[in-house]
Amino acid sequence: MPIRVAVIGAGAAGLGAMRHLLARPDVFEGVCFEQCPQVGGTWVYTDSVGTDEYGLPVHSSMYKNLKTNLPKEVMAFPDFPFKETLPSFIWHHDVLQYLQEYSDNFKITDKIKFQTRVDRVHPLKRDKSEPKWEVEFSDVLNETTKKTELFDAVIVCNGHYSIPLFPDMPGLDKFRGRVFHSHDYREPDSFKHQRVVCLGAQSSGMDIMVELSTVAHTVFISHNKAPIKSKLPPNVDQKPGIARFTEDSVIFSNEEEQKIDSVVFCTGYKYTFPFLSESCNIKIENERVTPLYKHIIHTEFPSLSFIGICKVVCPFPQFHFQILVALSALDGSLKLPSRQAMDLDTEMDYQHRLSEGLLPRYAHHMGPRQWAYNDELADMAQCPRLDQQVMDLYNIVHEWRARDAATYKKKNVALVKA
Repeated sequence: MPIRVAVIGAGAAGLGAMRHLLARPDVFEGVCFEQCPQVGGTWVYTDSVGTDEYGLPVHSSMYKNLKTNLPKEVMAFPDFPFKETLPSFIWHHDVLQYLQEYSDNFKITDKIKFQTRVDRVHPLKRDKSEPKWEVEFSDVLNETTKKTELFDAVIVCNGHYSIPLFPDMPGLDKFRGRVFHSHDYREPDSFKHQRVVCLGAQSSGMDIMVELSTVAHTVFISHNKAPIKSKLPPNVDQKPGIARFTEDSVIFSNEEEQKIDSVVFCTGYKYTFPFLSESCNIKIENERVTPLYKHIIHTEFPSLSFIGICKVVCPFPQFHFQILVALSALDGSLKLPSRQAMDLDTEMDYQHRLSEGLLPRYAHHMGPRQWAYNDELADMAQCPRLDQQVMDLYNIVHEWRARDAATYKKKNVALVKA
């Protein structure tokens, strides 16, 4: 009998998982659950914020004019390139079309239960063997229609860009201006002639800062990182982190006060798995998800895996390797270490990060670490490693962005064909 696998989510990670499950029907049977009516996950743009027409929280964090901050040449799944006719830095709807074409090409679409919400995932424990997984789900159009099915394994691909993370800011409750999280940011026009603070200088903070600068009077980019070296628009002022708010102003950590109209929190997102029962024994503390071996495999229940937990990565290629590792563990071609050894490996990685001065919330941040990590996963799954050109180009683009955040997306690049 094939290994029956439930895949939760039909974004890029879920589609990648289904593609490899469906490619081996003699070994696996994959069933994908997606609460939206189409594939694409966070790449499905909507003008809506808050809740959607079905009363569900809006999943996507796309804004109207978003272009990718990585070129398509490095974004693609390793064996499914984007169309060559597209420029290097593409619109969000181009990425969505790519994922739709990926789903159609590998005949995934018909295997997805759309508008279906997973309500509960629960392990049915058995003595000295992997549990069966009880998956309860319902139709988002008719919540009284509930069903339960059993699976041998579960792959969680629900993403981590949908539940905003707001830091605790003194005085914010008294601030009378507008307060946004980047999750709810859609277009710049409503910020015309305003004085705006963007808190956070990761990818979304930098992108939104650049876009707001085209309409706002002044944009303050506030963060606690090393000073941004990039050339900034003339009406952008770099400031340290925020200490507190007043009714109509912000006071930065250097005690400088500035009158402002709006603040946009570009402060990241929370990991959340509301469908996992307590028996799944997943803990989230300081934005660290445990116990996950190599950020993927649950060390107590190796038939439960998570794709896309890592941050600051080239996502689709990394999903590819994580999926192949998860499936290799399921089919037995990858012999996992003991639970104790996997937990020790996980803790050593975490402690190494702390020893380098990283905060606990950076447990899943990769950045330059991603390349050695990807190679390790490829070797574990016994598949080809990522093309060196992809890694080199990613690093080059990172340098471009650091030098001139406002214009680097105008460049075009190409990989040399072997």
